[in-house]
Amino acid sequence: MIRPGPWIFCWRRRRLALRLPDIPLRTYLKRRMPGLCGDCRDTPFLAVDLETTGLNPARDQILSIGWVAMDGLSIRLETARQTWVRPSQAIPEASAVIHRITDDQAARGGSLGSALALLLRALEGRVMLAHHAAVELGFLDRACVSEYGYPCMIPTVDTLRLAQEQLARRQEAVRSDGLRLGALREQFNLPPYRSHDALSDALAAAELFCAQVSHRAGDGPLPLQQVLHRPGALW
Repeated sequence: MIRPGPWIFCWRRRRLALRLPDIPLRTYLKRRMPGLCGDCRDTPFLAVDLETTGLNPARDQILSIGWVAMDGLSIRLETARQTWVRPSQAIPEASAVIHRITDDQAARGGSLGSALALLLRALEGRVMLAHHAAVELGFLDRACVSEYGYPCMIPTVDTLRLAQEQLARRQEAVRSDGLRLGALREQFNLPPYRSHDALSDALAAAELFCAQVSHRAGDGPLPLQQVLHRPGALW
């Protein structure tokens, strides 16, 4: 049985696609979402990570976007891609220390519009997968409103939320920093990755999701709607 929230979300996506002119967002929204009752192992995903100048979409900017496609739990490494975005202001020093993107590197990036169009094309017919997806959703919705006048309405799975739900089922407390991407990978004996690099973090989230699904469902099915996540206000 499909929950009403995701159903309403799908209906709003289709309605918005009919209203839009011929822009990349319309092309993306016209592609049908994967079936909500389908097994995650048969669902096409796109693992995505953003590096930004900060965590506030209202004042901070996207610096790079990394992604890799997944067919169910198979990661398609040949699709891995990273694109850089040229910011309109200097990168704060505290931010550059974390993601190691300098002003000179960022200046060689493309426009936000071109990067967004590439990502939306890669997302067509796929569910976005991210770790702490509220960050990606906030910045991408803001970017789409800025470029196209409308939010992007991306169906999303959040590996951080899946970890929180697992702890809640076990009635376990969250350890300090225990929900970081690296810490969760460690729990599944996954190797360390370079953090705060958009492509590396996208790959790291993809591998973590594969481990989470296998641990949660074993060899049995796991319907997409049981792991799908959007902030409540957007359902």
